[in-house]
Amino acid sequence: MPQDKTGDPRQSAGNKLSVLRKHPIFADLEPEALDQLCRYAKHSTVKRGATIAAKGDPGNNLFAVISGTVKISSSSPDGRNAILNLIGPGEIFGEIAVLDGAPRSADATANTNCELYIIDRRDFLPFVKSQPALAMKFIELLCARLRWTSQQVEQVILQNLPGRLASALLGLTEERKFDSGSGTLAITQQEISEMVGMTRESINKQLRAWAGRNWVRLEHGAIVVLDTDALRELAESGLDGE
Repeated sequence: MPQDKTGDPRQSAGNKLSVLRKHPIFADLEPEALDQLCRYAKHSTVKRGATIAAKGDPGNNLFAVISGTVKISSSSPDGRNAILNLIGPGEIFGEIAVLDGAPRSADATANTNCELYIIDRRDFLPFVKSQPALAMKFIELLCARLRWTSQQVEQVILQNLPGRLASALLGLTEERKFDSGSGTLAITQQEISEMVGMTRESINKQLRAWAGRNWVRLEHGAIVVLDTDALRELAESGLDGE
């Protein structure tokens, strides 16, 4: 759980309203409902690398990302790690355990310094029940997460390694998981390897080949996608792209 400045009194009600009003899940709430949600939301800052929630923990809180990126991942007993998703500003996470009451299904770690709003399940469930439109938003969110998971499974089973890498880069680009204003994917080669199930060495080899074709540009701790059309054709064709 985040420990840094949770419930920071300096975070005014006006700031909460401004942030939550821009959040896609909460943007359509009536003013009175938004005011009520603000009373429930606690502000927290989390340093890069800090564990926000661990797999198996009770699902007591819903998290809304204000700034930064949160890594959703799972690990095996032998130390292998798989990144399941990256959650950025304007997104929420932790909704599955909050809604069904079961333990957390994955680890959530601050991939960068993050600001979050945290809402307690005891407050949130009655609130959702009183807001049918918000309940529909969560149904849509869960459907989107299921589609994302199905696509990930399909890529692992049916696509070759270059196709999986191309699909992952395109997915991150389309979801705007990049540094603000730069178009640069703020992700390391190790992190992308954990997303697609390839070794870092294989990732590096493939990216360097694509850099030679001007499909991507490699930067320290980041990847710039230059030719989405070429990557999309590769992802859809099943060719090796080397």
